[in-house]
Amino acid sequence: MFDWNDLTFFLELARHGRLMPAARRLKVDNTTVSRRIAELERGLDTKLFQRCSDGFLLTEAGHKLFVIAEIIEQKMLSVPEALGLSDGGEPAGRVRVASMEGIAAFYLSARFAEFAAAMPGIVVELVTERHLINLTKREADISVSFVPPQGPRLKVRRVGAFRLALFASDRYLALRGRPETRADLQDHDFVDYVDDLVAIEPVHWLLEVLRPSNVVFRSTSMAAQQTAVAAGAGLALLPLFSAKTNPALVPVLPEEIVVRRELYLAVHEDIEHAGRVRAVTRFLTELFTREAAYLNQF
Repeated sequence: MFDWNDLTFFLELARHGRLMPAARRLKVDNTTVSRRIAELERGLDTKLFQRCSDGFLLTEAGHKLFVIAEIIEQKMLSVPEALGLSDGGEPAGRVRVASMEGIAAFYLSARFAEFAAAMPGIVVELVTERHLINLTKREADISVSFVPPQGPRLKVRRVGAFRLALFASDRYLALRGRPETRADLQDHDFVDYVDDLVAIEPVHWLLEVLRPSNVVFRSTSMAAQQTAVAAGAGLALLPLFSAKTNPALVPVLPEEIVVRRELYLAVHEDIEHAGRVRAVTRFLTELFTREAAYLNQF
């Protein structure tokens, strides 16, 4: 029979993926963590981790145990709070947040610095992909997306919205003139996404405004598009949260061209009550509420 205390070592190694940070959290040496994991695997008669060059990856059995171990941990942490003895301890561990490149690079990454100062025990891993990360397969713990993710046992809620607008650079406008009406846009150059590589259709937001006749540059990266526009390549539809980070960008027809996207936060119900996950979801929910004006106003 396995030792229940070994679950603490299992959880830390599963969250950090490496012996050294797990040992540091547990205030032991690397060999102790390795030995306790080996004892746990012997006691359960199953392999919980795959050892690889990058660290330790959970096996299928490891993923199943991880869900159970987190529930046990959460129940244990709730005992002092339920009895009114203490605050139950500070949450700790890794939380993987999946989102789109633009909002991750131009908005969330800076805000998570604030979170790290308030919650030093939690390490946020911000993952960006062109497609939606699968929470059901535990590719991430939390998703922040423009469309509500689909999947069994996912808790999905709308947490906010953001506005997009057309932007150009002063350099471009000085050469080509400023559009005064929507009809004028057909005479201008545009920067856009690569049509056949758009993984999530709502991201191809320019099509809500027009189908431009002259696209001079395309990229799957919103950051690359914004950099091209700032350099004078043409016009592009960009979120306010990203355009505000570059003073070279100037809004074009801001009162006439209005496009918005919803923001959805999703988490799997197996882990939604884990202390570290709950801390991050609470932070994100409060953040989008507090900064609604920043996300939607010039």
